[in-house]
Amino acid sequence: MANEKKSAMSFIMVTLLIDFTGFGIIIPVLPKLIQDFTGGGFGLAAEYGGWLTLAYASVQFIFSPIIGALSDRYGRRPVLLSSLFGLGIDYIFLAFAPSIVWLFVGRIIAGITGASFTTAQAYIADVSPPEKERRISVWLVLLLV
Repeated sequence: MANEKKSAMSFIMVTLLIDFTGFGIIIPVLPKLIQDFTGGGFGLAAEYGGWLTLAYASVQFIFSPIIGALSDRYGRRPVLLSSLFGLGIDYIFLAFAPSIVWLFVGRIIAGITGASFTTAQAYIADVSPPEKERRISVWLVLLLV
């Protein structure tokens, strides 16, 4: 039983590491990519970057309860894996996008499947004993900040 919990926590940490690494890789590259598509300067790229962030966040806001319900119904692990798959599709869109519209399509796909943080916290709550649950959740929130 303890071995199962360790493997579950390892799975969660690897999932979040992949998630954060993807964000860390794309954030520095995105302004130059947007500049190449729009032909404008850094100010226009920042504006489009803001719209891309808004598209991701608003779609994630809408779909997070749906993803949460799916994780309750079908399990945390399949939802986390499909979330990673959605982020992978987004990164493929970002890499091979022929226009700025494809960047928006990719970010919307990532927003739809981007509930991995909340699903990961729910998964940790499922496998953690109640006395450690609060400490682990605080640690995870600090990691996200």
